[in-house]
Amino acid sequence: MINRTLAHLTFALALVLASFGNANANSTIVVGGKKFTEQQLVAEMTTQLLRANGYGVDKRPDLGSSVLRAAQENGQVDVYWEYTGTSLVIYNNVKDRLDADATYKKVSELDAQKGITWLNPSKANNTYAFAMRKEEAEKDGIVSISDLASKIEGGKAYKFASNAEFFSRPDGLRPLQEMYKFEFERKNIIRMDGGLTYQALRDGQVDLALVLSTDGRIPAFGFVVLKDDKRFFPSYALTPVIRTKVFDENPKVGELLNALSAKLDDDTIAKLNSRVDVGRESIESVAKEFLQNNKLI
Repeated sequence: MINRTLAHLTFALALVLASFGNANANSTIVVGGKKFTEQQLVAEMTTQLLRANGYGVDKRPDLGSSVLRAAQENGQVDVYWEYTGTSLVIYNNVKDRLDADATYKKVSELDAQKGITWLNPSKANNTYAFAMRKEEAEKDGIVSISDLASKIEGGKAYKFASNAEFFSRPDGLRPLQEMYKFEFERKNIIRMDGGLTYQALRDGQVDLALVLSTDGRIPAFGFVVLKDDKRFFPSYALTPVIRTKVFDENPKVGELLNALSAKLDDDTIAKLNSRVDVGRESIESVAKEFLQNNKLI
C-alpha cells in the first residue's frame, strides 16, 4: 500500500514538473511598443508571430519611450523594438559619436549588464531628420542642414515644427544647433505632437519639420529630407530587445524575432508605415499580410 501510494505521488510530481516545464518554455510574453505607427506595427507583428508559434502574448502598445524602457528593466515588459541610438544616448548616456556597428556593439554590452539582450538589428535606420517641402527646398537651394544653417545665419527665418521630446533631449535640438552653428528664434519653434509635424509642413503652417526618416508620409507628401552632413544623429537601427531571463527560458522567441528583423529595411518599413498613415489600412491587417507574404506565419 505504501509503495502504491509512493508510486502515485511520484507520478503526480512528475506531471506537475512536466507541466511547469512546458509553461516556462511557452509562458505568456509581454510585448511592449511605443506610441507611433512604426512601433505599433512591429509590436503587432511580434504579437502575431509569437501567437502563431504557440506563445501567449500580452501586448502593451502606446507607451512612452522612457516608460517602456523602465518597464523592461523592471520586468514588466519582456520584449519590444528599440533603436540603437536611443539606448546609446538616452539610456546609457554615451557621448561618443559611433558608427552603426560600434553603436550596436556598445549598447549590447552596456544593456547586458542590466539584464537586456539585443537581438539581431534590422536594416531599418529610423533616425530623426529635418524635412522641407520639395519646392521650397529647391527654391532656397537647401540640400543639407549646413545649407539651412547658412540661410538662417544670413537672416532667413524658418518656422520649425518639433515634438517636445526632441526639443529637450540630449541628442536633440540644442546640441544640433551648436554643432551646425545656427539658432532658430524661439518664436519660430512650434512644438506639437510628433504625428502632427507632417500635417503642419504639408499644409504650409511651418517651413521645416522634424520627421522620422522611415515615415511613409515623407514621399507621400512630397517632402525632402535634409542631409545630416555633419553626422549629428547616431544610428537608430530598429532592433528587438528582450529580457535576458526570458530569452534564456524561451530561445525560440529570439529565433523568431531575428527572422522578422532580417526582413525589415528602410524602404520596407516606410511602405508599411505609409499603408497605415496614408492608406488608412489597419495595423493588424498590414502586419498580418507582411508576415504571411514573408512566410513567417
